[in-house]
Order: sequence, then structure tokens, then C-alpha cells
Amino acid sequence: MLKVMNTRQKLDASILACAVAISRYLFRSHYLYDLDSVNFALALERFDPRVHQPHPPGYFLYVCLGRCLNFIFHDANLALVALSIAASCGSIVVIYKMALDWYGPREAWFASMLFLFSPLGWFHGTVALTYSVEAFFSALLGYLCWCLECGNLALIAPVGVILGISAGIRPSSLLFLGPLYLFSLRNAPAYKKIEGVSALGLTLTAWILPMISASGGFGAYFGALISLWRTVPSKDTVFNSSPATSIARAVTIVFIYLLTFGAASVAALGALQGTVPTDPRKKSFTIVWMAPALCFFTFIFLKFVNSGYLLLLAAPACIWLGCWASDWYGKSPWRRPVKLTLIGLCAAVNVLIFLESPLYCSYRSVRKFEAQLEGVRTILPQLYAANDTLIIGFDSHFLGYRHAGYYLPDYFTVQYPEVSLEEGVRVFAMHQRDTRLLTELPISPYSRFVIFPLPGGDAGYAKYLGNVKRLLPSQSLRTVRVGEDDFVSGPIALLPLLFPSAANFRQPGVYPPLHSGVQDVNTSEHRSGN
Repeated sequence: MLKVMNTRQKLDASILACAVAISRYLFRSHYLYDLDSVNFALALERFDPRVHQPHPPGYFLYVCLGRCLNFIFHDANLALVALSIAASCGSIVVIYKMALDWYGPREAWFASMLFLFSPLGWFHGTVALTYSVEAFFSALLGYLCWCLECGNLALIAPVGVILGISAGIRPSSLLFLGPLYLFSLRNAPAYKKIEGVSALGLTLTAWILPMISASGGFGAYFGALISLWRTVPSKDTVFNSSPATSIARAVTIVFIYLLTFGAASVAALGALQGTVPTDPRKKSFTIVWMAPALCFFTFIFLKFVNSGYLLLLAAPACIWLGCWASDWYGKSPWRRPVKLTLIGLCAAVNVLIFLESPLYCSYRSVRKFEAQLEGVRTILPQLYAANDTLIIGFDSHFLGYRHAGYYLPDYFTVQYPEVSLEEGVRVFAMHQRDTRLLTELPISPYSRFVIFPLPGGDAGYAKYLGNVKRLLPSQSLRTVRVGEDDFVSGPIALLPLLFPSAANFRQPGVYPPLHSGVQDVNTSEHRSGN
């Protein structure tokens, strides 16, 4: 039976939770950092997955929690960041408790420190994304399923309810954590299994039906879901791509592991020493906990910009790494001062990775993004009036059309390129922080368009913008450079070259032939797939 924490252990868990809360709050993002963050913020006002408010599959209960917090903060980003911080605090408490029960106090501290100083975990505790919340539910369900494994059958129905709630936060949780729940029920009586599955089914029904209703019905919801699946995740699965693609994803998983634990990643070498007694039950339990997600991310879908997916596995990884690190620390007591120095050095390296690494998930990158967004938000209205100018934004995670439409709500903003849906070719458009799918662009009030600047200093973004500009006659474009940002604009009559289906107002003599070899471009590699 699992132990109950004593007063000292409760104090330790509280200190750890406070350390997480303070570290995440001090470095929190002040703007919606990611494309998906903006989608979630828009959903706080109007839930509609058809227009990606938020993107399918909807994350219905996450949006509901965000709405509740938004009543307090009156700031969508702060509300969702507060949710990430709270979830991170919950995660470290559960990690501490489970490591304590599995191994002991020292192992629990090592496991908790790994999470506290995790660069990737730290980042996701500061931004408006779902991954920290999913990590908390994974930790909580792992702990409760272990309780079931130890014979506490009274928890079967409550755990089913929690799994159903977790699926409402991120529906993929049902796929990744459902097998662990079923595994923990294998020795329960048949009537208890029925009770647990029934509790799960009722919980799912309780939020799925309202979500479908808010989405406009089954056809609208599943149509949007299938369209997104066909656009991004389905293109490079193990079933329709070469083995090299899956190998590349496996390498990406290894890199994300290194990013998650930083210098502490070397703790995994403790597994090679074989000095820690391996409980077969704990080993099997951990495999079932982690294998579904690892298989999916290896063989179906994973992109580095979605590294937060792997936080689902943070709890079991921290517990095992904490055990191996504690075993290393406990050997040769006379060397402990040296070992404490090495531990401090590892923590310092992880802090530097989070603060200063050039990766998208560092504090440095967040601040750089926010500075550029604030600059564009200030400068663009000085150059182009909202009543005369249409903004074209790209389908990018950072500084895409979502950020343009959210932070410049007075402008009419459209996404390039057009998207092919089951109902036909459409254009995503935003005005006053609301999204519509259009078959035709309402261009009559506007005389010019301006392209919302992509993040500066990235060769890939620069190349993409160059490809788009080559679709337009260069003599008709005007570029204004302010700081590191290029504001490219042109007459509204050129829009049919970018939106051939939605801008069907071609005028004779306006459109010269395109340069030979120029192809239409798209940013499907930047799409969410979240």
C-alpha cells in the first residue's frame, strides 16, 4: 500500500511547488507565443474548431478552464499561462510523491529537481499551451493507476473520470494513457472493470456532446478534424513514407530528451550500471505508461516545434532518472562535495539552456519574439491605415497571420495560402479577433495590402518570403525597412496572383506572366498539427 506523506515530506513538496511557481511566473510570456496559443485565446471568446478557434480536435475542457481563469485575469494569455504554472506545480508534487513511494526521500528530491530545472518543462510552464496541463494529468493518472496496481480498487471509477477529463484537455491523452488505465484494471473483478469503463464513457459523453453542439454538429466538427489530419499529420506516417522518416522522428525524440533534461540527461547512464534493483512490476508499468506515446511519435507524427508532446512522459522519466542519480550520489560518501558541485553545475547548465539557447523554447527566444511583435504592432499602423490596408499573414507558428489578426484587430487579416477543404477552396480571415472561412475576399474597401513580417534572422523564413514575392511583379511592390523588419506592400489588384480562387477580380493588363519555374508555395511545414 502506498505511503502517506509525513509533515516533513509535505513541507518538502510545498517548497518544490513554490519553487516551480516562482520560477515559471518570473519568466512567464507576456504575449501569446505560438500559433496554437492564439487559437486558444480566440476560443475563449468563441469556440469553433471549423475556423481553428481552437484548431481541431478542440481541447474543449482546456478552453473551459481558460475561460474560468479569464474571468479573474481579464487577459487571455495570462489566464492560460496561469493554468500552465498551476499544472507544473501539480506535476512536481505528484512526481515527488510517486518517487517517494517507489524509492525513497532522496530519490524523490532528485526526481523533483530534474523537473524543476528541465529546460523544456520550464519553458512550457511559462507559455499559453496545453502541454504542461497534459503532463500533470499524465503524472496524476500514472500515480493513481499505480494505486490500482497495488490493489486500491475503490479508485477505479474516479480514475476513469480523471482520464475522461484529461481527454477533454488533450484528446490524445485517451490514446496515450488509456492503455495504462486498462492495464491497471487487468486483475480487477469484471464488475469493477465495467464500472471503470462506464465512468470513463460517461465522462467523455459529458463533454463531447456539448463540444459537438458548440462546433455546429457532428459533420462540421469531424469535417474540420479530418481536414487538419489530411493537411499535416497524415502525410508522413509509417504507412505512406520511407523508414527514414520514422528514423528521423526517433532521432528527434532523443534530441527532445536531451532538451528536456539538459546536462542531467547523463543520469540515464545509471541504467547501464545495473546497481539499482529493478522491480519487474514497476518496469512493466513504466513501459505501458510510455510505449503508446513513443510509438505514435516515432511512426505517425512529430515535429520539433511540437516538442511539448514529450512532456507527457516527463513524470516516469524524472522518477527513473532520479533513482539512478540518487544511486550515483549515494556511493562513495567521501566524494559527495565533488558530486554536489557537479549537481550544481548541471543545474546551472540547464538554467543557461533555458535562458540563452537559440532554440524556440528558450527565454531568450520568447523575449526576442515579443520584442519583434511589439515593434510590428507599433510600426505597422504608422505606415498603413486599417481602413485602407489589408494584412496578409502566413501560416506560421511565430508571427503568422494569427498574431497579426489578434494583435492588430482593427485590420482585416487573411492567411496565405488558400486552403483546400472538403467543401472547397477557402481563405482564413480575421477581423476584430474573430475568424471566418471565406470563399471570396471582400477587397472593395482596400487599396493596398501589406505582408506581415516573419521572424527576422531566420534563413528559412527569408527564403519563403522571397518565394512569395516572386509571385508578384517586383515593380509594383514597395518595401519599407524599419529595424530588422521589412514591410512589403502592393496594390490590392495583385491579390489574384496570391489567391487565385478567392480574389476573382482580375483586371486586363495588370498581371504580367510569372517568371519561368516559379511555383506556388505553402507553409504546411509550419502548421500546427497540435
